[in-house]
Amino acid sequence: MSHTVGTRAAQKEQSRRALLDAGLRLLEHQNLSGLGVREVTREAGLSPAGFYRHFRDLDELGVVLVTESLQSLHLMIRTILAEQGDAEQLIDGTITVIARHVREHRAHIRFLARERHGGVQRVREAIAAELAVFTDETAAALGTQPQSAGWSAADLRMLAGLYVEHLVATAAAFLEAPANSPAAERRIAALARDQLRLISLGRRHWPTA
Repeated sequence: MSHTVGTRAAQKEQSRRALLDAGLRLLEHQNLSGLGVREVTREAGLSPAGFYRHFRDLDELGVVLVTESLQSLHLMIRTILAEQGDAEQLIDGTITVIARHVREHRAHIRFLARERHGGVQRVREAIAAELAVFTDETAAALGTQPQSAGWSAADLRMLAGLYVEHLVATAAAFLEAPANSPAAERRIAALARDQLRLISLGRRHWPTA
């Protein structure tokens, strides 16, 4: 009996995974607001009725994809915050981590970039909420650094917001770079480094309480 239950649970999870993967593939070429349940189930090799055993609607599937996509982004942010070295090393390390992350998670990054300002409100709100959490975590990490002595909580969160927005924008820029164009990637990396240097310079000269 337990073996049968376990097999059914595994099959259910396999079907759910197939729907999520199918949705992610299809969303590389279109917005969630233009996607249909039949498209997703056809791509997943399942019946439309099977979709509703896992998700109430496509909005819910989109919110689950937001969680999955931002889990990988969360790991990237943690990796960046854990980097050690002087300012230039940290800036170079940050850009390297972002570029690698985009290469390894292109579908997830494309989904976030497309849907962050897309037509599905629940998905937009889910992305905004997750990025707000990342901003809070980044602010907390920045607050432990010696150069943040005397900074107010509001200013730390503002600085964290700049870093998170820069991270997301740089990831999107790498994503849109022409395929097999090292020169384009170098231009994006150079601009991203200069932008981080500007943020870093402003941080050093920001008035503290």
